Amino acid sequence: MNEQIKQIAERLRGLRDSLDLSAAEMARKTHKTEADVLLYESGETDIPMSYLFDVSQNFDVDTSTLISGTEPRMNVYFLTRYGKGTSVERTKAYKYQGLAGGYIHPKAEPFEVTVEPNDNPIYLNTHDGEEFNYVLNGRLLLQINGKDLILNPGDSVYFDSSYPHGMKALDHKAVKFLAIIL
Repeated sequence: MNEQIKQIAERLRGLRDSLDLSAAEMARKTHKTEADVLLYESGETDIPMSYLFDVSQNFDVDTSTLISGTEPRMNVYFLTRYGKGTSVERTKAYKYQGLAGGYIHPKAEPFEVTVEPNDNPIYLNTHDGEEFNYVLNGRLLLQINGKDLILNPGDSVYFDSSYPHGMKALDHKAVKFLAIIL
């Protein structure tokens, strides 16, 4: 597994230790299984953004802190220059670039997401809150609660992210979209 995921796993394990929570207690609070929590903390598997977001919401820790290991510092505004956001390549198929990583206690988490084409089935996830996706380029197959939606450049969707959802690049080309998680 890549070094970045191992570092995130260490931060998750450290957070749980500092809160004096068992893996079972962490699992209950994040709606995962104890086995999932221990697997994410092992650094041996991809860690879903939805899990990081749930940990962030439940324990009042900025998602960007979990991803980057640095504390946000700005409370009036935070400027992210093109290509300079906090980057996480979860797998070869997904790359998330945080766009508000230096802002203290954001009410939303904006990301630029790149989905690489692959032949794997769609991975579905859920997390509390709502999500907004706006396609910048490429074509995206987005599945929400069993419904397949095809989004083209300029298309957007707003949805309840507690329903199972996942995405896939179409036409054997990468897709880039803006995702805002509320």
